[in-house]
Amino acid sequence: MKKYTVAIIGLGRMGSTIDDEGHGDLPYSVAAATRASERLELVAGADILPDKREAFQSRWGAAVYADFRDMIRREEPDIAAICTAACLPKPAREAPDASFRGDSHADLAVAVANLGVPMIYLEKAMASSLERADEIRDAVQHNNALFNTGVLRRFDNRYEVVKDAVAAGQVGAVQTVVHYASSSLMHGHIHSIDTVSYLIGDPAIAAVRGELLPRGLQVEGNHIPSDPLATYQLRFANGVEAWSIPAAPWEFEVIGAEGAIRSCNNGASVLLRQPSTGQGRKALWEEVPIEPVTPRSTTQCCLEDLVAAHESGQPTRGHIDLAHHITEATIAVAESHRRGGAWVELPLSSRDLYVFHI
Repeated sequence: MKKYTVAIIGLGRMGSTIDDEGHGDLPYSVAAATRASERLELVAGADILPDKREAFQSRWGAAVYADFRDMIRREEPDIAAICTAACLPKPAREAPDASFRGDSHADLAVAVANLGVPMIYLEKAMASSLERADEIRDAVQHNNALFNTGVLRRFDNRYEVVKDAVAAGQVGAVQTVVHYASSSLMHGHIHSIDTVSYLIGDPAIAAVRGELLPRGLQVEGNHIPSDPLATYQLRFANGVEAWSIPAAPWEFEVIGAEGAIRSCNNGASVLLRQPSTGQGRKALWEEVPIEPVTPRSTTQCCLEDLVAAHESGQPTRGHIDLAHHITEATIAVAESHRRGGAWVELPLSSRDLYVFHI
């Protein structure tokens, strides 16, 4: 069985150390997920900070570089995993001034694609503006690279159970999807919008409306200096609508004409309800057992999805056109807020609204 080499850019949390934070027993960092996979081989890592390089080399025994370009030219990896913060300098949580438009995800993704790396993993959100997201899409397409981003519920087999049940018609024709949780826009709702879309088969998102919190937040100079809390509503081209409700733990519910299915407690369990078959109870829904699955490492599944696409010639599960579309819908929430909560249709004509996030 062929192994594919992996090189990591950014040797902090997602690249190397997030497993130390107690998120569970499954490999979470790209380095840990690569080591756990029979299809992948960790060969190198790059970071501009010497202490990060030293810690990575000590922990994983891989070669380290200060310059990611040197790493890619020398190692010629099959997969480059971009795991830096989105808007350096880190750990700042706010842009230093209104002119700041740093976007390391976009800078690195375009450079890596142009260096000819055939498979790219890019941490979310893929860009801080649609102008830069367009650049990534164009570079990835021009170089025929395969692409996934770190929206890892898309690669979680516990959410796949929900997607498969919906696709099999177990809730009937889908009418509504609800996401439950308070979340920031670019760090969190990039996940929630992606998951809402994934659970119902990724139909095109036609229009978006939403608001940023606090509600009085003013967008000045096409620049939002820190990642705001947000709520949203989506209208899909097939007529399905979706809402985000800022309460409860991370949960998703797909409601159809003949039932509902809910991913509970951040994927820990699934609740399926269908019309009762009991006499005189046809108007009520009752719980239907769902066979639990053994969870797999979502990061490992994401990386191995790149390999599967490479070998099969099929698109990745989170391919560049889809990742670009979800990013556009997410930024459209901020655009709607700027327009007083009005519906905004996709694609957006304005591409330069910038949202700082890490």
